[in-house]
Amino acid sequence: MKHHDTPADSIATTCPYCGVGCGVLAAPGHVEGDHRHPANGGRLCVKGSALHETLEDANRLLVPKVAGFEVTWEEAIDRVAGAISDSVREHGAESVAFYLSGQLLTEDYYIANKLAKGFIGTPHVDTNSRLCMSSAVAAHKRAFGEDCVPGCYEDLELADLLVLAGSNASWAHPVLYQRMSAARRQGRRVVVIDPRKTATADLADLHLQLRPGTDTLLFNGLLVWLHDHGALAEDYLAEHCNGFEETLAIARSCAPSVQAVARGCDLAVEEVECFYRWFADTGRTVTAFSQGINQSVAGTDKANAIINCHLATGRVGRPGASPFSLTGQPNAMGGREVGGL
Repeated sequence: MKHHDTPADSIATTCPYCGVGCGVLAAPGHVEGDHRHPANGGRLCVKGSALHETLEDANRLLVPKVAGFEVTWEEAIDRVAGAISDSVREHGAESVAFYLSGQLLTEDYYIANKLAKGFIGTPHVDTNSRLCMSSAVAAHKRAFGEDCVPGCYEDLELADLLVLAGSNASWAHPVLYQRMSAARRQGRRVVVIDPRKTATADLADLHLQLRPGTDTLLFNGLLVWLHDHGALAEDYLAEHCNGFEETLAIARSCAPSVQAVARGCDLAVEEVECFYRWFADTGRTVTAFSQGINQSVAGTDKANAIINCHLATGRVGRPGASPFSLTGQPNAMGGREVGGL
């Protein structure tokens, strides 16, 4: 049912701003959170609650223009189609490329993909996933054989330990941060891994202000520590994973001890040991990583170092226990699902 103040002509849609993908009920001059939506349960941040003001901007373009002059939709479409046709005729289909926003719905992605690859015949279709998520995509494929995120928002609330790596959720995913904060008040521990002291660090029981770029060292050290302290899920490893011995050997070569990790990450030994102990002792652990991990020259390796620790402890795809990449726009995954990467 709709809220009692919701206009009767409201349309259920999605806020396009960040990776949370909040549900909104939109009508002319009115926007409110969709209380039935699983991502936000009716909550909206300041940007989402002001969506209608963006659409009502007096400077918003309402009709197509060519060279600064208003034209009909028919002429505008003919101009675009003509330019594409000319390019294909003169230079071949591969001279045309589509770059799509992570704010599109999956169905829109599909149509654009179909137009580009199926009709025009160009393979050059890319989405914001290239900028935002390509390292996470590569890490998922390397770890799981396909691009899958084995967690959901509810896991962030079910976890007894939430590790936020390279994520300033307070600013980047504000409604999701509210859910994290509410769970924190119920006694859940939070570790924030970030060189900066951001607003999200206010949530932390432990803030690891590591040297920038040393996330792989920290999580490789965790893998070694888990092995040396008998904290691995041996049965899970034997049944579901391969290459563990080689992975462990590589991790040990760069992170042989807690002391070596602490030196390399510019952290206190006690801080590193505390994080490792909490991770080992807490079965329901979610490690949520975002652009601080992904947008890096070593982003794929950073993500895989995180995922490896979850695989080694069998904490993948279980309630409240999973690695979880938090994307930058609400439907980056949709673009990947239909081949837009």
